Amino acid sequence: MFSRMRSTSFRWALAIGCAFFLCIALLFGFVYWQATAFMTQNFDRVVERRAKATASVDPDERILAVKERVLEDPGHLFAAGLFDAAGRRIAGNITILPPDIPPDGHAAGATITRIDPDGLHTQNIRAAIIKLADGERLIIGRNIEEDEQFAAVIERALALSLLPALALAMLAGALLSRGARQRVEAWTALVGQIYDGNLQQRLPVIEHDHPFDKLSAIINGMLEHMEQLVGQLANVGNDIAHDLRTPLTRVRATLERARENAQTVDELRTAADRAIVGLDQSLNVITALLRIAAIEHGRRTTGFAEVDLTEIVGTAVELYDPLADNRGIQLDTDFTDSTPIIGDRDLLFEAAANLIDNAIKFTPEGGKVSVAVFRAANDVVLQVSDTGPGIGEAEREVVTRRFYRADKSRRAPGAGLGLSLVAAIVKLHGFRLDIRGGPGCIIEIICPATSLSK
Repeated sequence: MFSRMRSTSFRWALAIGCAFFLCIALLFGFVYWQATAFMTQNFDRVVERRAKATASVDPDERILAVKERVLEDPGHLFAAGLFDAAGRRIAGNITILPPDIPPDGHAAGATITRIDPDGLHTQNIRAAIIKLADGERLIIGRNIEEDEQFAAVIERALALSLLPALALAMLAGALLSRGARQRVEAWTALVGQIYDGNLQQRLPVIEHDHPFDKLSAIINGMLEHMEQLVGQLANVGNDIAHDLRTPLTRVRATLERARENAQTVDELRTAADRAIVGLDQSLNVITALLRIAAIEHGRRTTGFAEVDLTEIVGTAVELYDPLADNRGIQLDTDFTDSTPIIGDRDLLFEAAANLIDNAIKFTPEGGKVSVAVFRAANDVVLQVSDTGPGIGEAEREVVTRRFYRADKSRRAPGAGLGLSLVAAIVKLHGFRLDIRGGPGCIIEIICPATSLSK
């Protein structure tokens, strides 16, 4: 019980209840203030009007007019009095002229002693005093007991209504906090299962517009991404073991055969060279994996600057032009745009080099590789196309995964990390990677308008 009272949900319920109680109290207070002010204004208008009417009577008839004001009030609501310049009572049912009311004809509150047939009575009134031409003072007042009784009725209504209002507010707050607590408890149970390794669990989404459900949707998206990453990590471990096992097995077999069969130093040197090639292949796999991890998790954006994509791609083409000539492949370029973009020059060069290297690697002798940089709408596009076997439509979604190699490229050298590295660089820059058929294969890095230099 006490733990719930110390909980945040209970405190929120208490805060909501207090806020509701305060609003009700302010509402009743405003009603009370407006009602009493309205009655007071009405009393003042009546008093001031009667005072002016009595003061306008001829001096000879003034005493009679005051007496008539007293006699025509059997309910003892009105009081009247006429006093000389020295303050002595001349007529009326008021014993003493109230000293707190200025003689300017405007009504004000006062307490008087009233003369009635059954004796003297103290009474709270609203009264107006007018100073007459001969120095006499006329006072006309009205009893405000009705105003006080009305105020008392409002006060009782307020007192009787605030307690149920407070109870209702506390109940509403408790219900709201109970619903929130149940959702949080359900979340806690599910998060506990997720913590234990059950990444398939998802938080419930009941109403899409509710803040809890919006948060649940965000967390579910995060969990799906985590599940994918964990699955990819497990697959990467298997792929690393598989891809490293083959070259390392070859290295071991080569060294064993050399140890058993080599008769000369040249034969040992040849075996050692083959072993070095296998070890280099293994080291290249590890280096590529470390490079991808550094790009994906390092979030290296400090090296971003204004760069010329055409110049970067041109440098990569010059690097691979001799390789294309050796294989009898035509390497064409078409650079129709030189708009500067924002990015990391070294990473963009690496991405372009990987695309050109892949295109040359999988294009048969006598084929053609085309490299272009152009504008498409507001975007700058790097396009590398070839006349090789291409990538099947079913494989275009998975070809950027680490170690994935299409069936048509199984016999080609490599570890299946080139496009994974390109995808990591593209993602870091906020670009898009598009792979489609040609004939052959067409791969585009699309640099959106937001990446262009202003």
